[in-house]
Amino acid sequence: MNLSDHEPAKFIVDGLSLTVLLGTFADVLPSIAALSTILWTAIRIWETTTVQRWFGRKD
Repeated sequence: MNLSDHEPAKFIVDGLSLTVLLGTFADVLPSIAALSTILWTAIRIWETTTVQRWFGRKD
């Protein structure tokens, strides 16, 4: 058996692997986006003058 005999099977398995990878990212990315949005909003709130005054960091 020649190595080139397995090329079509490798191509199909690579395609399936890529499909699974993209599907996994599709499920994970919304969670990552939500978490990063929450963190960014918390940082922005923390940086406000009012909150900084509450914690005695600004006069």
